[in-house]
Amino acid sequence: MTYAADATPPFYHGTRADLQLGDMLAPGFASNFRAEKLSWIYFSASLESAIWGCELARGEGRERIYVVEPTGAFEDDPNLTDQKFPGNPTQSYRSRAPLRVIGEVETWQAHSPEQLQAMKDGLARLTAEGRNHIID
Repeated sequence: MTYAADATPPFYHGTRADLQLGDMLAPGFASNFRAEKLSWIYFSASLESAIWGCELARGEGRERIYVVEPTGAFEDDPNLTDQKFPGNPTQSYRSRAPLRVIGEVETWQAHSPEQLQAMKDGLARLTAEGRNHIID
């Protein structure tokens, strides 16, 4: 299995999906943030990034953070690395192989309503400017 150079578990995926241990998260579904289907599944070694993922996820389900295990090769997420943050300080990755759910983070600190609104406003601004695209 090929890993990104600096990647070390545990890995997390933030979402509103209700999953069970052993379930697989796979590419080919809409992203947490946009309606288009993606050919990659995204995850992070940073709990902070997973928190943003579940807080910004579309849908009505409960915010969840799963501990996941890649089942195949993965790489640094080019949507964040070198595009917005040189290197990979967010420890964000993507894979074309599924991620296996091996646990769930039961307690974590949510962002304040002000922080969350500021992030949503920033994403809306990028969308309005035509700069909120996903490198797929």
